[in-house]
Amino acid sequence: MAATDFKDYYAILGVSKTASPEEIKQAFRKLARKYHPDVNPGNKQAEASFKEVNEAYEVLSDADKRKKYDQFGQYWRQVGDSGFPGGAGVDMNGFDFSQYGTFDEFINELLGRFGGGAPRSGGKQNYSYRTPGGRPGGGYGGFGDFGFQDVGTGGAQDAEATITLTFAEAFAGTQKRFSIGNENLEVRIPPGAKPGNRLRVKGKGQFNPMTQQRGDLYLKVELQPHSFFQIEGDNLVCEVPITPDEAALGASIDVPTPDGSVNVKLPAGVRSGQSLRLRGKGWPLAKGGRGDQLVKVAIAPPKDMSQQEREYYEKIRAIRTYNPRSHLQQVKL
Repeated sequence: MAATDFKDYYAILGVSKTASPEEIKQAFRKLARKYHPDVNPGNKQAEASFKEVNEAYEVLSDADKRKKYDQFGQYWRQVGDSGFPGGAGVDMNGFDFSQYGTFDEFINELLGRFGGGAPRSGGKQNYSYRTPGGRPGGGYGGFGDFGFQDVGTGGAQDAEATITLTFAEAFAGTQKRFSIGNENLEVRIPPGAKPGNRLRVKGKGQFNPMTQQRGDLYLKVELQPHSFFQIEGDNLVCEVPITPDEAALGASIDVPTPDGSVNVKLPAGVRSGQSLRLRGKGWPLAKGGRGDQLVKVAIAPPKDMSQQEREYYEKIRAIRTYNPRSHLQQVKL
């Protein structure tokens, strides 16, 4: 029964919720005479009212039914049919059942499982938040009320949300503010958050009406794509283009890192796709320190050459002795 279909039997009989059995009987007799079909022949509205009065009296005149009705409202019939222990004297502390649209929603929240649709509180709810810019850094020096961990089945009242960070925020740590329902949260993100990490915020999950306690909120980290850096494990990965002559002869080039540019020496004969390792220039580690930065080399031939450059390339081709495809001559099925 939807909340909008709920019948207030007390209002139908015109009595208060504290009315005695005798007061309920008197109100019923008065209304039954008023709406009786013999008194109102052919009056469909009176007939409907007569049925409602009888239905209300049937429930409120029975002590057991009235007790369930008072405790569970529109769900009292389902509670009785399902054998739910609430009908056996469980004190629900005045819990408001009118907030649920269907009995299934109430049971799903109470038992902490999913029904046919998204749960109200039971199970694990998913939210997605893109928060405004935070304050990177700040020397948080630890995880405080949250730590990186994977969420298994967890408590039945845990909630899950997605929080999207920039690379700078995730690298240095930041502080974020966002809202869940009517509640405003301020969360500190420790340095080194990576995609897929979950930050646990204690006591900010869903409310359990049985235990009167809240579960935890797990924030799943996502990172906005960066134009230069990528994360692979604990390492930062980047790709740096070099010219054919730098690849053949070797060179010193400047490479961006999170700490600023550093000078990197390219060995002569470096191949496209080869990686150079910059130790301690990678992603912050949970236990302190940094991973490495891997610089992948990509040989980029010039698209627009001057006349002199073209002439020199043609001379090199004419005198070149190295054939990188010589080994392919022996390839067979």
